[in-house]
Amino acid sequence: MNILYTAHGSATGGRTGSAGSDDGRLSVTLDTPKELGGGGGQGTNPEQLFAAGYSACFLGALKFVAGKAKIALPAETKVSATVGIGPRDDGKGFGLDVALQVTAPGVDKPVLEDLVQQAHIVCPYSEATRGNLAVRLSVA
Repeated sequence: MNILYTAHGSATGGRTGSAGSDDGRLSVTLDTPKELGGGGGQGTNPEQLFAAGYSACFLGALKFVAGKAKIALPAETKVSATVGIGPRDDGKGFGLDVALQVTAPGVDKPVLEDLVQQAHIVCPYSEATRGNLAVRLSVA
């Protein structure tokens, strides 16, 4: 694989701490949600960061496959990710539950569904999770 870009990030304090990128473009306070035994403060959490990152990446992949197919996506096209966390059924740790919902006003639903399936093949987040968790895809 020819690496085109490399990101560098780090975190301190675990789920209650801070995280950011080495170039200073990303700097966030982390707080553990009440549902996970934390105080539920104003900071973000890894699941929210993953949801935002996956949404952005998947939308980029969707634009890529739409462009190859010469299909114009409206500026309002949106990918929403839902990321849940909980104990795995095997009792050996935690797992994620992920769903992506795509909306593209004015694009025929069957056309958009096909593009979403193609984007799921192209998206590096989808590739990284493939075989590890089932990502549910839907078109609104």
